[in-house]
Amino acid sequence: MTADVVSTQERRRRGRWLADWNPEDARFWEVTGRRIANRNLWASIFSEHLGFSTWTMWSMLVLFMTPENGFGLDVAQKFLLTSMVALVGAVLRVPYTLAVPRFGGRNWTIVNSFLLLVPLALAALVVSRPDAPYWVFLLVAVAAGCGGGNFSSSMTNINMFFPERRKGWALGLNAGGGNLGVAMIQIVGLVVVAVAGTSHPEYLPMIYLPLIVLAGLAAARFMDNIAGVRSDVRAQFGVMKDSHSWVMSLLYIGTFGSFIGYSFAFGLVLQNQFDRTPLEAAAVTFLGPLLGSLSRPFGGWLSDRAGGARVTFWNFGLMIGGVAVILVGSARDSLTVFTVGFIVLFVLTGIGNGSTYKMIPSIFAAKAQDRIAAGVDPEDARRWARLAAGSLIGLCGAIGAVGGVLINLAFRQSFLSFASGSPAFVAFLVFYVVCMVVTFAVYVRRPIRARV
Repeated sequence: MTADVVSTQERRRRGRWLADWNPEDARFWEVTGRRIANRNLWASIFSEHLGFSTWTMWSMLVLFMTPENGFGLDVAQKFLLTSMVALVGAVLRVPYTLAVPRFGGRNWTIVNSFLLLVPLALAALVVSRPDAPYWVFLLVAVAAGCGGGNFSSSMTNINMFFPERRKGWALGLNAGGGNLGVAMIQIVGLVVVAVAGTSHPEYLPMIYLPLIVLAGLAAARFMDNIAGVRSDVRAQFGVMKDSHSWVMSLLYIGTFGSFIGYSFAFGLVLQNQFDRTPLEAAAVTFLGPLLGSLSRPFGGWLSDRAGGARVTFWNFGLMIGGVAVILVGSARDSLTVFTVGFIVLFVLTGIGNGSTYKMIPSIFAAKAQDRIAAGVDPEDARRWARLAAGSLIGLCGAIGAVGGVLINLAFRQSFLSFASGSPAFVAFLVFYVVCMVVTFAVYVRRPIRARV
């Protein structure tokens, strides 16, 4: 029996744990690492994609919940549903991040994939009963928040597989493929409306049940755990003592928070500001998340070449312009201008998602070099950088997702007080100005010190 066969059998016996993983070693990467990392990446994307679909499923289900179908929910109650789903998804990102080094990336992906069966089955059961109490809808919607946690564990895991020079593209592809789950659930919802009408919302979650089983099996078959990464809660939360962690969290609220918040709210805004029917709203809502997801890998790729800080800075400037277009469309009551501005804004949130996540490992790679220069063992410094970057990627994802909650709450209050989403957009524009100024002051103005 050859050594390779023995090694493979031993790895499978131990539960597919990879020892001595060093993607920064060029020879190791070309001979062994690239193939294993890519295999884990594609399986991770599939699971994360379905996690996002489950998380944002209620952005479509609320469109079905009309008086014509027997539902008595007003716009404020619908926005509260989507806000709570976003909030739970944000909160769960913290324990999901910590679970990767504790249980292993492969093992945790298997668990969190099969967990998605619960909110899908509950949703299929409750949305076919329009006379159910509001608290039941709220409770079942909250259960879908577990899909939001998948992102942080997936990104934390994939960050450990790739060398620094390829992290922008890999993380962008992983996140973008996951983000596509938002667009896909809306496309499937559109098909359900077109084929079965608006009276069978339960078909939407039922379609996803077998796909969840397939994702769990794919994770078990194709993914690996990385040995030597230990769960140290104090060390992982210790990364938040670094000022860069709070700055990056703020910027990620502006990029990913916008993406997920708008994904939940887009259809409801069209429905309530422009009187769109569920079919008319569903016919365009998927375009924003779709293009925003596809643009995320481009943001990572561009940042690998031009620098994440520069891309993020200019991207926030363009997002300010996108909101301005939306406000013009709203003032003129032009659905076309409003929709085009919204979709452009989605694209820019995707680019910003990719560029901000590229900045995180770059920051800690620079800090690792400082440690090496101070006499720390190079391998220990790089291992610390990988763990710190992975921790912040997960924690930053959790804080950033809170932006989705704030956006939906802002829309809720805006429609309650002014019967329009425009005041909320003004608040978003001001926030993007703040993000642009912070990016320039902390990173663009001092690129050598920041090394991003």
